[in-house]
Amino acid sequence: MFYKYEIKKDRNENILYLYLTMNYEFSRELGLKSNDTEIKRRTKNFIKNNNINFNSGKVYLIVDGVMVKSFEINTTEDIELLKDDLYYSNEHYLVTLKLESNAIVEISLKDYLLGVLATNSIPDLNIEVLKALAVLYRTYAFKKMHEDKIIEAIDSFSLYKPISYYKLSLTPNYNDMIKLYEKAIDETNCIFVTYNNYYILPFIHMTNNGLTLKDSRYPYLSGVYSLWDFSSPYYLETKKIKYSVLSDIFKIKIDKDTKIKILETSPYGKILKIQIGKSIIDGKTFKDKLNLKSLYINIIINKDNICFISRGWGDFLGLSIFGSNELAINGCDYSNIIHYYFPKVKFKKYIKELP
Repeated sequence: MFYKYEIKKDRNENILYLYLTMNYEFSRELGLKSNDTEIKRRTKNFIKNNNINFNSGKVYLIVDGVMVKSFEINTTEDIELLKDDLYYSNEHYLVTLKLESNAIVEISLKDYLLGVLATNSIPDLNIEVLKALAVLYRTYAFKKMHEDKIIEAIDSFSLYKPISYYKLSLTPNYNDMIKLYEKAIDETNCIFVTYNNYYILPFIHMTNNGLTLKDSRYPYLSGVYSLWDFSSPYYLETKKIKYSVLSDIFKIKIDKDTKIKILETSPYGKILKIQIGKSIIDGKTFKDKLNLKSLYINIIINKDNICFISRGWGDFLGLSIFGSNELAINGCDYSNIIHYYFPKVKFKKYIKELP
C-alpha cells in the first residue's frame, strides 16, 4: 500500500510522510472510501510492521506526488486500566454455566474461553484472530455474569462445548490447538472492549458479502468494507433440494408449480419474509429449516428440485472471521482487527493490586 516513507523535521517537529500510488487497489480504496479511523489504523500498522521510529505526531499522506490528507496519530497501545477488587484473570474469574442437560457448573474463565474458541472458530486461524476472538468472548462472559450471573452453553452469541469434546476430532493436532488457544487467551488476559463504558455484544460471523452491516439497535456496529470475504471458500453455497424433501421439511405440498415469492427483504437484500404456496415464513425460520448459511439467497426453480444459492455465512454483523484472518496475514494484530470491525469501541483491562 505505502511504497515509501520519510520522516522530516519542521520547526523541531518530526512529520511522517507516507507515499502511495493509485496504481494499487489498496491505495484506491484508502483514498476514495476509507474514513480517518481506517487511515490511522493502516498507518499505525505500517509503522509497526516496518519498525519505524515514530511514536506520535503529524502524518502527511502523499498520493502520486500530491499531499491529499494530514492527520495526527499516537502509536501507543490505548488500553484503559481499571482497578477492581475482583480477580478477573483467566484462572481466577469463575463463570457459571447452564449446560445443555440443564446442569449448572462453575468453571474458570480460561476453560470457558477454550471451549468457546474451539466451538466457534475454524482450523488454521492466525493467532491474532484467535486473540481478537478471545477478547470478544471474554467481554461477553463479563457482560453475562454481570447482568445474569449465568451463561447458557447454547447461547447464540457463544456456543460452548468443553475442550475435551474436541479431543477426537482434532487428533493428532489436539495438543497443538490447545497451546494456540491458550496463547491467545493468556496474551489478552483481562482485556475486554466497551462502548460508552459498557460491555458490547460479540457480533461475529464467518464471512460476508464484501461489507459488514450496521444495526441501529447497536451503535457500535459499523458498516466497513471486507472485500477479502469474496475470496472465502465459505462465501458461496449451493443446495439443490427435491420437492418431496421440501414438502417434508415445511409440512406442505411443494412441487414445480407451487408459488414461491419473496415478500420482504432488508435494504441489503436479506430475505425477511417468504411465501411458499399459502404459507408465509419468516426469513430466519426459512434459513434454519433448510440449514442455509445466510439469508442472502437466490432461488432457482428446476424441474425436479429447487436450487438455493446463499452468499456469506452468518448475519454480516461485526467481525468477519475470514476477513480478520486476511488482516492478520497482512500484519494486523488483534487490536487492529477489532478496531477495524468495531471502530467505535475502547479497549480496557481489569487489574488488581496485590497487597
